[in-house]
Formats: sequence, structure tokens, C-alpha cells
Amino acid sequence: MLEILAPILIGLAYVMLNSLIPQRHRQRFNAVLVGGAGAAYLSGGALGPWEVVFCALMTYVAFRGLDSWTFIGIGWLLHTGWDIVHHLKGQPILPFAHGSSFGCAICDPVIAIWCFTGGRSVWAGRRVGAHVTRVPG
Repeated sequence: MLEILAPILIGLAYVMLNSLIPQRHRQRFNAVLVGGAGAAYLSGGALGPWEVVFCALMTYVAFRGLDSWTFIGIGWLLHTGWDIVHHLKGQPILPFAHGSSFGCAICDPVIAIWCFTGGRSVWAGRRVGAHVTRVPG
């Protein structure tokens, strides 16, 4: 159960922490991160030249993500697929943690869902001591 719950909580923590980044920088920051995720398995070389092909694809997706939250979400879903392949092949993203690719495959879609909704801050409109006024109608 912890193998599934922990990655979900990590994905939610990612969303909450990223929500603290001002909107004007948040999308670009996430595009850079999805580009980096594309190179996460590169040094392991478990899939030979396909590792380089995937890295190139993710670089393109990250570039498009500079202007599109949808592309950032697509990048996280592509990485999910790559995580699954590596988990099945037995080459985890963290060599010292056998289930790390499995966990990453659970975490990444949580982030992707947030990206597909436009990467909005989960903290928007939530301030300590703020009062919400209801308008009748």
C-alpha cells in the first residue's frame, strides 16, 4: 500500500510546492523539469539507443511546454510510459531503489493531471485570515 500511496503524496507535494512559484515563472520551470526527466535514464543505457531517442523526444516536448501546459502534461505521461518500461526491464531510475521506477510511474500522472488543468496554484485565493464575501444571487 505504501508503494502506491507514497508516490501519490510525492506528486501532490510537487504540485503544492510548484504552486508557490509565481505564475509567470511556473510554466517555464515545469517545462525545464520535464525536459530533465527525459534524460533521467540516459546514463543507465538499459534500452540502448532508444534512451537517446526518448531524450530527444522529451527535449522537443519540453520546448513546446515553454508555451503549453498541455505539452508539459504530455511529457509527464511519456515519462510514465518510460518508467513502466524500465520497471519491467529491471532498470530502476534510482539504482539503489528497486521500486523507484514503479513509484515514478504512479507519481508522474498526478503531476500530469495538474498540468492538463493549466498548472494553476492550489493556493490561489487561500490566505490566512482572508475572508470570503458571498454575493447574494
